[in-house]
Amino acid sequence: MNILAFDTCLDACSAAVFSDGGEGVRACAFEPMATGQAERLIPMISEVVDTAGLTFEDVDRIAVTVGPGTFTGTRIAIAAARALALAMNVPVVTATSLAVVAQQVARHLNNMPDVAAIAVAADARRGQVYWQRFSRGGGLAALCEPQVLTPEEAASQATEGIYALAGSAADAVARHAPAKYRVFASIELPRAEDLAAMAPHILPAGSPNPLYLRPADAKPQVGKSIARVTI
Repeated sequence: MNILAFDTCLDACSAAVFSDGGEGVRACAFEPMATGQAERLIPMISEVVDTAGLTFEDVDRIAVTVGPGTFTGTRIAIAAARALALAMNVPVVTATSLAVVAQQVARHLNNMPDVAAIAVAADARRGQVYWQRFSRGGGLAALCEPQVLTPEEAASQATEGIYALAGSAADAVARHAPAKYRVFASIELPRAEDLAAMAPHILPAGSPNPLYLRPADAKPQVGKSIARVTI
């Protein structure tokens, strides 16, 4: 099975190709960026497919992150996944951006037997974090649903023992309960190669939909809307 995976949920754009037959990740690209994912994603996808020595006809499955993340970034990847799945007639599998970061953490835990679980805290702005906890083994089973919390609220949820903690808001959470967390400061953003490695174990669930945990920041200006006319 050849899997094409990509992510634009947070402050990066990444894509990868994974073959579930012993070859593993065949090509990947990752570029930090706060804006510009819409222009970069499709060229990046073409590049990793070409680098992997495949064509789009060789892709058997698409994997995409569905959030939480920025409203624009989340929509960019989901729109691309829907369009490519329709054009290529292949299924789509999804994961949260937080689960993909947790997968990256899991690859670094071999020499840390005291770590009981994994947590991810991504900066949600407004003094809040996107938060999710995962078991260390058993395929990173989620211990809670993705949430929007204050850093202090997130810190209080460490109940299973010592946590490996990553994400762009990891330090903000850890300072409220430093004895409970081992911070992976270098792991902040999801990477498509981790999503691709997860994808063979995820069941397709139809057309992907964005995971929004709170209303959009942008709102219509008061008094600027055009009056509705009933005919």
